[in-house]
Amino acid sequence: MQFSVIIPVYNRPEEIVELLESLTLQSAKSEFEVIIVEDGSSISSREVIDPYFHQLDLHYYYQENQGPGLARNFGASKAKNDFLVFFDSDCIIPSNYFNVIIDEFEKEQIECYGGPDSSHPFFTPIQKAISYSMTSPITTGGIRGGKKKLDKFYPRSFNLGISKKVFNELGGFGTMRFGEDLDFSMRIDKAGYDIKLIRDAYVYHKRRTKFKAFYKQVFNSGIARIDLSLMHPGTLKIVHLLPSLFAIGYPLLVLGALFLSPLIWLLIFLFPLIVIADAWSRTKQFNVAILCSMASLVQLFGYGYGFINAFWVRIIRGKGSFHSFAQSFYD
Repeated sequence: MQFSVIIPVYNRPEEIVELLESLTLQSAKSEFEVIIVEDGSSISSREVIDPYFHQLDLHYYYQENQGPGLARNFGASKAKNDFLVFFDSDCIIPSNYFNVIIDEFEKEQIECYGGPDSSHPFFTPIQKAISYSMTSPITTGGIRGGKKKLDKFYPRSFNLGISKKVFNELGGFGTMRFGEDLDFSMRIDKAGYDIKLIRDAYVYHKRRTKFKAFYKQVFNSGIARIDLSLMHPGTLKIVHLLPSLFAIGYPLLVLGALFLSPLIWLLIFLFPLIVIADAWSRTKQFNVAILCSMASLVQLFGYGYGFINAFWVRIIRGKGSFHSFAQSFYD
């Protein structure tokens, strides 16, 4: 197999260097080309990627800012190979990634695949904590590639592969700035194509570096879930409602502890303690486990309030689509 790796980038020259460096270490380096699409960045990555033109089959393009989905579409239009692989610019790729993919292709025909994400040992404690909250079954129900999950697996754009033929047939990514990868994956599924989860084809995903930026991200993810439910009826599941119930119920427990019974504090602290215990067993780092409890609360409240906000605006009031924190989408 020959692959075309497509990476949109916006104001992240340092991160794109880490990603490209990891691609130079691939044991199957000759099997892919790399296409970088600069999406209207004010801080160009062109200069920092120069050394990699001699190490990779690398191509660089610039477009005015249109969002990550359309940047990926532009990159796909320039691809010379028959299978497209999408990574986000804040990912680091394990050296055996393409060997894993090639092994899977030798076993069966694959039209589309997705893989999970993981935390690199050299990530900062906050990055490790955010990675935990976005991958733990406690906070996500395992729907992002876990062995046990509460909903169908849909590949995300940070680690997604699809044949060029199917990509072109479906028209690529849509114009959504949030949730565009889920919309695309849902359209793939609706079109009747098999989506394979390759658990060993994981990437290290740095995600956000501050809780404030993480809150903005998951808030918009909550909004996007309502948008997706309107675009794809039947895709909204109970697991998607749980953060909203948490965001409403947790403050009510605090009020109950303040005005009804101090014993309710036991329930309030139960969730953070469960997260800390689970995260400590996984990471073996107590300071990271503490941060994991904080990241999990940020995630659930952010997603839950975004979901509630969108439900009120789009379902109850019948207004059109919207998003928040658009100016800091890539932060």
